Amino acid sequence: MFSVLTLLTTLFASYFFPLAVASPVPAPLKTNSTEATALTHTGRGTWFNVGEGNCGGWDTNDHHIVAIGKHLYDQNHGSNCGQWVTITNTKNNKVAHGLVRDSCPSCSDDDLDMSPSLFQLLGSLDEGVLPIAWHFEAKGWSP
Repeated sequence: MFSVLTLLTTLFASYFFPLAVASPVPAPLKTNSTEATALTHTGRGTWFNVGEGNCGGWDTNDHHIVAIGKHLYDQNHGSNCGQWVTITNTKNNKVAHGLVRDSCPSCSDDDLDMSPSLFQLLGSLDEGVLPIAWHFEAKGWSP
């Protein structure tokens, strides 16, 4: 009887044990601000005459202001307002920093519209459009 009971227990355990073993589960997507700042956007840089932005308040053309794409602005519910970005002109490697204060209806998520003073740190206003790479800095960071 002991050997039959042992045999049945062994068969039962060997059948159900693989079902009880933990299977790998994909790690959850991380959406912390550190990873968001690490994302580099590559797009077009343009300039505009600033005024009252979607973030509230008035700015002038001598402030280093950035408008991010409207879709990106809406997707983040405006949470990037007051956040700095680092921008590189990929043609001449000039680097500048701008503060998000507005959204740009005609920009893609990878484009930036800049105040004239900021744009001129990267290229001439006559160029109109610059090839840029940019990323958000951590909230609270400033140049």
